[in-house]
Amino acid sequence: MPALPTSFLEAVQHNCDVSDARHADSYSLCVYLMHMREYFRWEQKLGPDVVLSAEAVGEWVQQRESYWDTLEDTSYCLLPLPGGQADAFDVDTVNAWLVPLGYGYSAGIGRYGKPIFFVGELTASESGEDYRLLCTGTEQVREMIAPPAMTRGSTIWVRRESLRRVLWEMIEEWRWKRPRNAMFRALEGYGFSEDAQTALDRMVEAFTETAILHELGERVCAEQLGSDWEDMLSLTEDRATEALLRAVRDHLADCLLVLPALLVQKERAPLDFYFATLTGLRRQLFPALLEAYEESLIGNNAARLKQVVRQGARHWRQGASQILETYRKSSAHRGVTLDAQMADRLKF
Repeated sequence: MPALPTSFLEAVQHNCDVSDARHADSYSLCVYLMHMREYFRWEQKLGPDVVLSAEAVGEWVQQRESYWDTLEDTSYCLLPLPGGQADAFDVDTVNAWLVPLGYGYSAGIGRYGKPIFFVGELTASESGEDYRLLCTGTEQVREMIAPPAMTRGSTIWVRRESLRRVLWEMIEEWRWKRPRNAMFRALEGYGFSEDAQTALDRMVEAFTETAILHELGERVCAEQLGSDWEDMLSLTEDRATEALLRAVRDHLADCLLVLPALLVQKERAPLDFYFATLTGLRRQLFPALLEAYEESLIGNNAARLKQVVRQGARHWRQGASQILETYRKSSAHRGVTLDAQMADRLKF
């Protein structure tokens, strides 16, 4: 695999830094520090099991924030390619050059309107009906935020290096108290106590497949909900509302593709791991799913869980349609702000 030109990598890194400088204050202090610790670990090429020095991380964060201050009025730059220059968001042009070399480039808008850029080494590529799947391993350039999976147009990206780091962070968090919950059952199923690294490899493989199914599910959601959903999401300025909109679509995508696929597998560990990762607002919105999962642990009977998944597909589709109706009635389509009552009505 040939090395990429330094000028190209530096240009992408510049855009990553500008994005971080503009949007670092979009997160709560706890979430921000969590992302920065993980970013420090990646930049320093430290393994997930290396104990980080709080002093070293703190000093690095201060230096990074001072550097971001110098980028306050800086724009995103064009990317130098062998045949000329490309806009930072012109993914197709950049990848027409990169993919044959064994690399992939992604650029798009993530949560809270933050642009996300990265360059990684390709590990897999496939094309399906109306979509293209690209998986990357080692990442050459990235920013503070590193979502493990995402969809850009018709291209689905799975970032396996980021996925591995996210999984390890979750496992480390579980290790603090070691509750006998879904994470405990998933780790037991993957043989984590006997061989942690082999188990982590298996978990990355399994969750890669789950992430692909979820992204495909979101493509189905896009077909069912239409372009107004993305327009609404991009115009919504209230962050609590944006989180709610994303959680509703996540549940619809999972009920359509992810959970039906997990429920027909003979191995139980991937299903347990799904529920181990069902946290935050997604967990609060779908108590019926959690109750059905707990019931399935008794006698290994998933009948009720399968029923709730089918019902959930209808529920979340109807909920999304109601939200869209509210958006379409809004003045000049300025996005929506959903109150606590709407959130309660969406619960299932």
